[in-house]
Amino acid sequence: MKMNCLLVDDEPEALAVLESYVRLVENLELVGKCENAIHAFSLLQDKQIDVLFLDIKMPQLLGTDFVRSLRHPPKIIFTTAYREYAVDGFDLDVTDYLLKPISFDRFLKAVAKLTKSDNNGGIDPEKMAYQPNKDAFLYFRADRKMIKVFTNDILYVESLKDYVKITTTNSNSLVVKQAISSLEEILPESHFVRIHRSYLVAIDKIKTYTSSHIEIGGTELPIGRLFQKGVERALKIV
Repeated sequence: MKMNCLLVDDEPEALAVLESYVRLVENLELVGKCENAIHAFSLLQDKQIDVLFLDIKMPQLLGTDFVRSLRHPPKIIFTTAYREYAVDGFDLDVTDYLLKPISFDRFLKAVAKLTKSDNNGGIDPEKMAYQPNKDAFLYFRADRKMIKVFTNDILYVESLKDYVKITTTNSNSLVVKQAISSLEEILPESHFVRIHRSYLVAIDKIKTYTSSHIEIGGTELPIGRLFQKGVERALKIV
């Protein structure tokens, strides 16, 4: 059974990241997003909301005060850059307290907690994971804006020290300030494999392979010695 989600954050970039995470999890359904608690209150009256991903430090009304104002609040997951509100979160009996920047792995752990207090159903933690579909996407910051990249379009990711270069099926590439290890956490291991300390590739886009190289998108990439066993498992080489 899917859980209806509402996202509340006054930072557009934070909303974009949360939206991309929610859309990567099959058991979550995004039904609304807004930039302040006043708008959120209106949406709560109009829609069935099961989970509220809520920033704390917002204009007009703090997220903690907003939760206190609700007679029958949905499950709450706080998303904030401030540690000092953790006690308030505990007092309000929220499901989890996520500190920004939020990794996808940490996001999944918070979502898994939603079922621990729900004996009548909800998300099955064993099934709660990324589910491949053509609509799944992530946002990346580049050129002073957030750029949407559909995960199904990613061919491979190349590490460039403090940056990564993301190459897609439409021959475009995007360079963003991010560690390849953080993308390895976000992208599902069932569909992406690390073949080298500098390369992460989409398994279903691999055209050919040998014991030392793979070919993907017309490009030949090396397989690192320390990554060979992982590549063999991913490609089911016996």
